[in-house]
Amino acid sequence: MAEVSVEINGRKYRMACEDGQETHLTSLASRFNRYIDDYKGAFGEIGDTRLTVMAGIAVVDELVEVERKLNALKAELDSVTRAGSAVAAEAEAMEAKFATKLSDVARRIESIATAIDATGQDQAPQ
Repeated sequence: MAEVSVEINGRKYRMACEDGQETHLTSLASRFNRYIDDYKGAFGEIGDTRLTVMAGIAVVDELVEVERKLNALKAELDSVTRAGSAVAAEAEAMEAKFATKLSDVARRIESIATAIDATGQDQAPQ
């Protein structure tokens, strides 16, 4: 288990994380600290706890919005996937109909060719 020191609202905090996650944790803490700095700039010194709670709520609000957008995209992807499956099924049905028609035409041509051959043999000089 690795340990890193992060700074939130001017205070250092020692935190543990998985090995290899040190940079990620430091980046997250820095990003969270920007929220606190933004609120501190907007509201002044209103207390560490209040700043932290406001920043936490802002982060959760963004998370909820991203989840909403993700769910909308998943629904859209499902819709597009269903439409694609329907188009593929329709294409397969059309291909099967085309194959059947082509087979029928080939049989007709074959029977015409057979009839022509038979007619030609009947009329051949003997």
